[in-house]
Amino acid sequence: MAKHSFQHESNVMMAIIIVGFFMIAYMLYGLTLSIYRNYTINTHIENFTQTNTQLQAENEEKLKNYEYYNSAEYQDKIAKQNLGLINPGEEVIVIPPSARIEVFELDDIEAQKARKLAKMPNFKRWWEFFFVNNPFRY
Repeated sequence: MAKHSFQHESNVMMAIIIVGFFMIAYMLYGLTLSIYRNYTINTHIENFTQTNTQLQAENEEKLKNYEYYNSAEYQDKIAKQNLGLINPGEEVIVIPPSARIEVFELDDIEAQKARKLAKMPNFKRWWEFFFVNNPFRY
């Protein structure tokens, strides 16, 4: 009879351990599911925040454009550009196309010099500064 009682207690303990194991497994499953849901919700919140920031920036830019296009300066510019109107006291100066080309060529030459200087090693830049193109030399 003692053996039977011990075996019965052993079976009860085994059942309690199995039930405890399933309870722990279920709790871990619930915890994992909760962590995953929190992660997905946070991801959605971050995406919505990013989208909201972008939309806000676009709205601000469109508002600035709207204010610019409704400004008196823009309307004056368009009237002068498209209709050839001038304000009282203003004079019109016509720049011939050949003069514009010379200005662009000078800008292009300066840009080429700047690119050439940017590609030079540092010691050559100093050499150029001290011995070739020193702006402080008199």
